Amino acid sequence: MNKKILIPMVAVVVLLMAGMGYLYMSLDKQKEENRVMQELAELDKQEMESEYQQFAEQYSEMKTRINNDSIVAQLSAEQEKTQRLLAELKAVKANDAREIARLKKELATVRAVLRSYVLEIDSLNRINQNLTEENNRVKAQYAEATQQIQGLNTEKQTLSEKVAIAAQLDAIGISMVAKNKRGKETDNMSKCKSIQVNFSLAKNVTAQGGMKTVYVRITSPTGSVLGNAGNFQYENRSLQCTMKKSVEYGGQELPVTLYWNVTQALVSGTYQVSIFADGHMIGSRSFTFK
Repeated sequence: MNKKILIPMVAVVVLLMAGMGYLYMSLDKQKEENRVMQELAELDKQEMESEYQQFAEQYSEMKTRINNDSIVAQLSAEQEKTQRLLAELKAVKANDAREIARLKKELATVRAVLRSYVLEIDSLNRINQNLTEENNRVKAQYAEATQQIQGLNTEKQTLSEKVAIAAQLDAIGISMVAKNKRGKETDNMSKCKSIQVNFSLAKNVTAQGGMKTVYVRITSPTGSVLGNAGNFQYENRSLQCTMKKSVEYGGQELPVTLYWNVTQALVSGTYQVSIFADGHMIGSRSFTFK
């Protein structure tokens, strides 16, 4: 064969073989890249399925924490929607990019809705807890007040009504001041280090004069009595007092001040100050602190 023809033909064959080799390598590389992409798509799909399943289970758990029928119905509807989307996701192939993108967008919406319900339910539970605590506190105060009124009514029936009532002492101008460690007034009970109670024994010329022991009883928002300065008799029972003080009363108005150093953790809420003398409750007033 003529060399002028042979050499070009050999060159063409070599080039074709090189091209086929390059094409084979490119196809092999493309297959590997497609395999990796497929695996990543499968992992992404599995992660989405796991999230949908977790969200559906969270809706079930939230329904056990709420007694509101309307909200329970809403949670059930959202749970059914989440389960439906999960079923759709399981039926979709990982390489169906359009459907995967749609379900991923739906997943973001489900996540946002679930978060809003979590916040709403937590808020409702806190409100219910506060209302329960407040209801219990009011019931305790009402029960104590009822007992005091019943006891007072019983005692009044055994006394010479008008004379006995006219002779009783009366505490007026009752105030309760919370002070911090610097002795400055504060309305924050977490910073309170001492409590000052002020009042005056009102003028009463019919009352018997002489030394009088006054007892101050402070009840916390939880119903417990602050401090323990001893006990005194009231309505045929022994009560614990927070502070007590002996004063000489001569029938004229007499200012009285007592102090109590904090010995226990105090909480915000309404405190009841009751003052007793001569076996009677001579004054009572409530104060609210934050």
